[in-house]
Amino acid sequence: MIEFRNVSKQYSPDAVALRDLSFNVDKGELVFLAGPSGAGKSTLLKMIAAVERPTAGQVIVNGQDISRIRSSAVPFLRRKLGLIFQQQRLLTDRTILANVMLPLLVTGSSHREAEQRARAALDKVGLLERASAQPLALSGGEQQRVSIARAIVNRPQVILADEPTANLDRASANKVLDALKAFHSVGVTCLISSHDEQMLDAAARVIRLNHGQLEVAP
Repeated sequence: MIEFRNVSKQYSPDAVALRDLSFNVDKGELVFLAGPSGAGKSTLLKMIAAVERPTAGQVIVNGQDISRIRSSAVPFLRRKLGLIFQQQRLLTDRTILANVMLPLLVTGSSHREAEQRARAALDKVGLLERASAQPLALSGGEQQRVSIARAIVNRPQVILADEPTANLDRASANKVLDALKAFHSVGVTCLISSHDEQMLDAAARVIRLNHGQLEVAP
C-alpha cells in the first residue's frame, strides 16, 4: 500500500528532514512511527498525503507515484486518505456533527448522505450522543476522537495519524487508540506516529527514525 524508495527531503543545506529512507507498509497493516522530536515523523506522513514532496526518491501509495503527482490530482488522492495532523483543528463555530459532515459536503455529497455518514462515524468513535455539542464543550480526548471521525467519514483506504494521543491522559489515549484499531480491524491501513512508549511496546511493528534515518531496519 505504501512504499518509500530512497526518499530524502532537504529544506536547505543545513535542514535535512529525511535521508535515503526505504521501507514498505502492506495493505491492512498497522504500523507505528517512533523517534524523538525532529526525527522526521511528521514530514514522512505529510509526504504520503502530498503535503510535502521528496527532494529525491519515490513515494508510492497504492501503486501511484506521489512524488510525481500533479497538483490537480492531490484532492482525489486525499479522498482515499484519513488525515489526523496536529495542526488540523475542529471548527469551533459549529457542532461536532457539522465538523464531521464537512469533508463530505466539500466533495459533493448531499446533506442527507453527509449527515447519515457523519452520524455513523461518530457512533464508531463512541460520540454519537454528543453530535449536537460544540467542540469546546468536549474534553481533549473527545475532540481527538471527533478528528478521527472526520478523518474516516470518507471511508479511506489509509489513515495517517500524527501524534494522535499527544497531551492526553492514559484513559483518553487508550480510547483514541482503540478507535484507530477498530478501523484497522476492518482492513484500513494505519500509520501512526507516537512518542508513547507504552503504546509502542504493544505494537506489532514499529519504524524508528532518528535524524531522518531508519534507526532499526523494519
